[in-house]
Amino acid sequence: MGIDVTLARGIIATLLAEAARAHPQEACGLLLGPAQGPIRAVVPCANVAADPARHFEIDPAALIAAHRAARGGGPAVLGYYHSHPEGPPVPSATDRAMACGDGRIWAIVGEGRLRCWRDGPLGFEALSTREIDG
Repeated sequence: MGIDVTLARGIIATLLAEAARAHPQEACGLLLGPAQGPIRAVVPCANVAADPARHFEIDPAALIAAHRAARGGGPAVLGYYHSHPEGPPVPSATDRAMACGDGRIWAIVGEGRLRCWRDGPLGFEALSTREIDG
């Protein structure tokens, strides 16, 4: 199996730290980088869900700003991240219901681990990851 997601060094540690910081609520944010990867930056966002201990909703203003910046030549929104404070790093039933099949990456932190998934037209597909310098 090949590498499906490449992350700049430190991204995994940052995502694990963000999940720990937000606990017992779900952390969430954006994954940014050049249009064809790798993921070079993490942008933590406010979780505006009605029940942030059980669900996540990325602040729409942050998402709009990131897409606007990308259209202006900034990094692309490659995907999203969130945490499962009391569960494994696999898409939950709620995650599956919220998915739109747009091909973006979902990084999920749970139980002290990170797993990445592609939100494809047929559902979530597990991805392998590696970190690189730069």
